Amino acid sequence: MEAINTIGRRKTAKARIYLNEGKGQITVNQKDYREYFPEDRLRYVIEQPFKLAGVEGKFDIRANLDGGGFKGQAEALCLAIARALIKIDPEKKPVLKSDGLLTRDPRKVERKKPGRPKARKRFQFSKR
Repeated sequence: MEAINTIGRRKTAKARIYLNEGKGQITVNQKDYREYFPEDRLRYVIEQPFKLAGVEGKFDIRANLDGGGFKGQAEALCLAIARALIKIDPEKKPVLKSDGLLTRDPRKVERKKPGRPKARKRFQFSKR
């Protein structure tokens, strides 16, 4: 099997992954994912697609993450992994889709508007 290449995005984070058959090793920016993501909840987000598809420890992943913060990067990586697993086995799609792992979260930070302190906040109105 040749490497499967997919991309995932969340906020301003981008994750490009290369998935091969292997022993379950996940490398993120040339580091082990446990070292790159020290929090357990972020590691859980990354491992979720494997658990739902029932393929824990069967694939090696090389990921390049760019932009955003840790949470956005973890969720972008989760989306990329879910997409890659569907390329391998399309029958897993309903399971992953029902848990919302195939939905690209479109929410981004709204830009600041001119004449206002923030994107939506306004200065205090004074009638007199």
